[in-house]
Amino acid sequence: MTDAKVVDETPISPVREGLERRNSLEKHLQHRPDPQDLKNRHILLDTTAAPALQAKAQELERQRATDNLKKGLAHRPDRETLVERHILPDSNAAPALQSHQLELERHMRKDSLEKGLQHRPSPEDLVKKGILEADENPLKDA
Repeated sequence: MTDAKVVDETPISPVREGLERRNSLEKHLQHRPDPQDLKNRHILLDTTAAPALQAKAQELERQRATDNLKKGLAHRPDRETLVERHILPDSNAAPALQSHQLELERHMRKDSLEKGLQHRPSPEDLVKKGILEADENPLKDA
């Protein structure tokens, strides 16, 4: 009895044969993105440096950006200067509470103005004290 082993030669993955496969590759090559699109998407480096130097050029650019950032941070104004220029609020309250603090200060200022207006002297009293003249009436224009 001859026990001949038969070798299975079917492909593992379904592959198109011959011309159909070559046409598929040409079709994919026709629809590939152009180099400028790949540079815009940061897949290709947009540089004129030689390929052997591109990594070093990228590292130098990153170092330059880091140095510029450090220089900017070293020259930034301190908190007191920012408060004087009204960029930061003059408050030691937590940031979550600062809006409530500002609203409370506005209400207190409004209440103080209303109280001052309620106790304001009348025009007759001002004439008696010599602050206004008799023919002046501050409410005439209002």
